[in-house]
This record gives sequence, C-alpha cells and structure tokens, in this order.
Amino acid sequence: MKKIIYVLLFFTAFNTACKKASTGDEPISPVTPPINTELPSGAKDGVAFINNGTSAIVTLYAPGKTSISIIGDFNDWSTSASVMKKTSDGNTWWIQIDNLNPNSEYAYQFYVDGKLKVADPYCEKILDPDNDKYISAAVYPNLKAYPTGKTTGIVSIMQANQPLYAWKNNSFTRPDKNNLVIYELLIRDFTTEHTYASTLAKLDYLIGLGINTIELMPVNEFEGNLSWGYNPSFYFAADKYYGTKTALQNFIDECHGKGIAVIMDMVLNHSFGQSPMVQLYFDGSKPTVNSPWFNVDAKHPYNVGYDFNHESAATKKFSKDVIKFWMQQYKVDGFRFDLSKGFTQKTSTDDAGMSAYDASRIAIWKEYNSYIKSIDPNNFYVILEHFADATEEKVLADDGMMLWNNINYNMNEATMGWLGNSNFQWGFYANHGFSKSENLVTYGESHDEERLNFKNITYGNASGSYVIKGNLATSLKREEIAAAFLFAIPGPKMVWQFGELGYDVNIDFNGRTGEKPIRWEYFADPNRKALYDAYAKFIRLKKNNSIFNSTSATYNLAGGVKYIKLIEGSNTVIVVGNFDVVSQPANVDFGSSGTWIDAVGNNISLSSNNYTATLAPGEYHIFSKTALK
Repeated sequence: MKKIIYVLLFFTAFNTACKKASTGDEPISPVTPPINTELPSGAKDGVAFINNGTSAIVTLYAPGKTSISIIGDFNDWSTSASVMKKTSDGNTWWIQIDNLNPNSEYAYQFYVDGKLKVADPYCEKILDPDNDKYISAAVYPNLKAYPTGKTTGIVSIMQANQPLYAWKNNSFTRPDKNNLVIYELLIRDFTTEHTYASTLAKLDYLIGLGINTIELMPVNEFEGNLSWGYNPSFYFAADKYYGTKTALQNFIDECHGKGIAVIMDMVLNHSFGQSPMVQLYFDGSKPTVNSPWFNVDAKHPYNVGYDFNHESAATKKFSKDVIKFWMQQYKVDGFRFDLSKGFTQKTSTDDAGMSAYDASRIAIWKEYNSYIKSIDPNNFYVILEHFADATEEKVLADDGMMLWNNINYNMNEATMGWLGNSNFQWGFYANHGFSKSENLVTYGESHDEERLNFKNITYGNASGSYVIKGNLATSLKREEIAAAFLFAIPGPKMVWQFGELGYDVNIDFNGRTGEKPIRWEYFADPNRKALYDAYAKFIRLKKNNSIFNSTSATYNLAGGVKYIKLIEGSNTVIVVGNFDVVSQPANVDFGSSGTWIDAVGNNISLSSNNYTATLAPGEYHIFSKTALK
C-alpha cells in the first residue's frame, strides 16, 4: 500500500487511539499484587469457555506488566474486583470468570498497570463508542449497547453460545490456480447498503460475468467505518459496518454453492493506534522497545501505521493464530497478503527503489506458507502483494505462492493510444523467471490503481474523427481490446469492481480512500453493457479452453499492432489488434494456411502462413484453428 493513502487516516486514528487509551476520567485504584500460577487446562489466548459456558478463562499475553485486572459487565466494571493471575514466566495473565449466562453477551476490557484500558486482541467482536452509532439496525441487528458511563474506549465482547452458522456447501472444489478469474471487491463501494447480504444479492451479476473467485478487501475490524480496511486494529473480529459474523459466513457459503471461491485480503504488515497490541507498549508517539510484536520504527520504507516485526516469535504466533482462525471459522479459500515485502527487518532497496533480495523475508514467507499448507493442503491460495526483487519473487513462486502482477501503466498507455510505453509483456510469467503461469496474478486495475477508463476519457489520444478523450463509446471499445489481450495471457487474472463496465471515476474522488459513487446504472447503458458482455466472453473462453494456459506462447506487444500466439497440440489461437489511433497494417505469421475461426468476427481463409490485413484503430480478432468453446 502506498503511504499517501494513509497519511490523514493515520494521524486521525493515532490521536483518537491515544484519547481512548487514557483513563483520566477516574482515579487510579490500588491493585493487589498478582499471584504467579500456571495456566489451567483448556486456556487459550483470549477467551475459553468451560462448564457449559457458565465460566470463562480469559488470558492476555502481556510480558513485563506489573498488574492487570479484567473489568466488565460481570463485575460492574470494577478495576479492583477481578485481579488477574500471572504465569511464572511473567508473560501471560489469566483469570476465571464464573456465574456467566451462556446466552448473554458480556462487554469487558483489561485494566493494565492502573492506567490503561484495552480491549482483548483476540476478541471476535468489539463495541466502538465513536463509530457504532453510524451502523444501522438493518446492517447489524440487535447490536449490544455500549456501556456508557461505565468505561471509555473500545470494549471486547464475549459470549459462550454465539449464534452458530450451519454450513451447507461442504464439498466445494476450488478452481485451479491457472483458471482463477478474481473479482476484487470493496463492500463499502459495491452496494449502497454496504453489507454482505446486499453484495450476495448481486451474485447473479458476477456469475453472468463468469468470475470464479471474489477477493474481499479487508473485512476484519479497522479504524472507523469508511475505510479501505488497510488500517486494521482487531484481527479476529469481522467489521460490523458490513454486517454480522454469520452474515459473512453465509456470504462465503453461498458463494461456494455457486462455484465461487472467496479470498480475504489480510493485512499483517502493520497495525494502527486503535490496536490493543499497539497500546500495550506505547510511549505516546510510537511502540516501545519492549513490545513483543512491533518495531519501534519501521524497518522498511514502505510502511504505514506501526510495523510488525515478523522475526519475533510473538508476532509469528499471533499471525498464525489469525490465519488459522479465518481458515477454519470462515472457510475462506485464500489470502491476499497486503504489503508482503514489508515482512522484513531490513531497509535495503535496489537501484530501482524496489525491495532488494532478502533471504530472511523469504524464510518468513516460506514458514507461513508451510503453516497454511499444514492446515489446508487443498489448493489454498496464498497471494502476495510483493513487488520486490524478481529473483526473490521467483523463489516464493517456486514454493507455490502467487504474486500480484500490475500491468496498469503500460496497458493504460495502450488503451489511451499512446504507444511509446504501451508494451504490457510483463504480464507473461516467463518474463519473471517463473516456471508456471499459475503463480502470477496479472491485472490491469486494482483498488490501488487509477481506473483505465478515467484516463482514457481524460487523456486519450486522437486522430481525425477517431477520438478517445471525452468519447465514452470509443474509450469503452479501447477497454474491450485490452481485455481481449489480458485474458489471452496465460495464468490467473484479476478484475477490479466495475472495471467490466468501464468505471471512470477518478481514484482520488472524495479522497483516495473515500467513498466512491456506486454506479449500477452503468449496466443499463448499451455501450457499457457491451463491455460487460465482451468481458464475459473472454472469461468464458479462458475457462473453457485450456489453450489459454498454454506453455507455448509468443507475442509482440511493443507497437501499435500487437499480437499473442498460443499453441496447444493441433490448435493455435492468435489474438491480434490495433492499439493505434490510425489504421495500421498487420503482418503476423499464423503458422499455417487454411480457415481460421474468429471468436469475435468473421472467419478468414489464408492461402499462406501469413496473415496480412489493415486494421482500423481499436479493431481486434481472436482467431483459432479449432472452434473455441
């Protein structure tokens, strides 16, 4: 993630978190010195219910603290009534709370060293006095009221008998990596209701498009409500602004029932000031040197928020706990790990400003990948937003991980008709040194990139009557030719939401991470619907014809006339198109004469191996020797 995305968010969240961490509204209570005793059987990080849910063992990992009490609904928020015990190693604090109603929700916090109140890092639900008031009952029914007047800051929720979701689709088979067509989606900006349920209601639209995977931008609790989610604070709690835990589980279950995998965007490079883990070891401006999880200062130049130290045993344990939780509780099919090159303790970059080869970071990622495989070896997707040294990415790919591959700039130059930097051959896995196309997730748009059609309309080239700039119909046809080439490149692909309709609102509208207009009316526009239909055709061709994952590919993507040639057995597919703004001659060796079938136009008959034609600007064809499905 880019630093510019977070600057305002960061300082706002930091100031808010500092206020929440203070307990200046009440006197400091004397606390009885803790008793050293080992954890009882059944205890775990966070809350473990025993005795049929009438008791709870609550633990907090907090090395070096002097005293900790638990405060909450069960003791009228008394800071002295429930003093926690400490294990003999001084690292973990725990207490057993009795006489609970298993069906009731209990709000609670930890009261640390007589001055700090924090929520439970492992809790699955929080109450936020500043932001929950903006969550309607339609989005989150029967939300427990905040204990106003009893405490301050964010509180945790525990409940023995939580509503349980009954999974229906337990035999879902994940699509092969090579055939993934991922739809990256921000729930906040996808429907006006911004809920899992309202997103689910649009599933037929996505099925019609042909995608087989949805990648949700972060849905665990983050600071505020109106966020992209890359400012995380609670890693086990689903963000309430999008709905309930069971609504998210139902979303994933229903997607599985329709043959669609669900990937979760996971942010473990950093955390923000609202995090109790940050607050527990904080000097007022940054983490302290004794934090088990965070570096005092970020160890790499790409960081936002507070930088996790992934060489720390405590951070590794926490990260693995988070990973396992979402894999098992929500049955997600993969993770897209944000800013994965940040999992380093080095500051080195190469001459191009990219992250230089880092053996220690490779070891960290291999360890996490191995752990994920130990939980679920069945084609679970591990996708890294890495953008580091190519030799490092190759090692990670050889270990089975998938790498994000951004061709936005060059592809957008092509769609705008500016040819000097329009070569998007970086989309081919061999140019990365990878041995398999399945390890490279190529995209023309993501949440982080300017929308292709915004730049088409704003900056597009022109010649005579052929005009891209300001011309919606022409700009959309430019999107179409680019999509034909994108889906012809072997390997998994990703589409950013509404890219299939030529979404053309500037990424910085209302601030980069601010809410964007939701334009479902696009679907009724014939030109935009034609782009959707073209996407659907290209996706269908990719999924139904294995030649689009061929290991035999040649191409020329440097000039105005570009082509991709794929060979598999006796069949050949050639995608050829003119990205110039004037007519251009095409001369491509098809490899054989005879009849060639055009998936998007009229068939042709060649008397020789060479295809020669004059292509109008924006004209393209998908030729094959054998009819495509």
